[in-house]
Amino acid sequence: HGRPFGRVDLNQVTHDVLQDLELSISRAGAAVRVGQLPTINADALQMRQLLQNLISNALKFCREGVTPEVTVDGAAVAGVARIVVRDNGIGFEPQYNERIFRVFERLHGRGQYPGTGIGLALCRKIAERHGGSVTADGVPGVGASFTVALPVDLECEVGAAEGNGHRPQETHVGA
Repeated sequence: HGRPFGRVDLNQVTHDVLQDLELSISRAGAAVRVGQLPTINADALQMRQLLQNLISNALKFCREGVTPEVTVDGAAVAGVARIVVRDNGIGFEPQYNERIFRVFERLHGRGQYPGTGIGLALCRKIAERHGGSVTADGVPGVGASFTVALPVDLECEVGAAEGNGHRPQETHVGA
């Protein structure tokens, strides 16, 4: 369920996500670099979910014996914010660019990498709710990059995001 949109500083959101992932980053010995990110009109909690999923995937799908490097960068041009999360992990074959966004879709066996298989599907849902998109590019053994494109000033109410154009009705129990 979505929350109302407001001004969201993606720099602050990313900082908070990195604090949440501090233990994972430390365990992986990862280097995470964050460039300047835009401020957009969005659901702050969903932006946090989106960035947390993308960054945690970058940490999870690392190559053995290679120090994980994750870069988060972005810019706003012509009313569109582009956020790119890039890693030097295991990557993937280009034919899976769309398949990885399907719910429960996994390119590896369940025991090989932890997770539920819903993270990238959720990222796509969040981007679409915000009038945007998320795409993926990968090269096996080199890494992957995920690009999120979102309108900078989209306005939305919770009910409209749920598809009916109205705010949910309150229900009162008892008298």
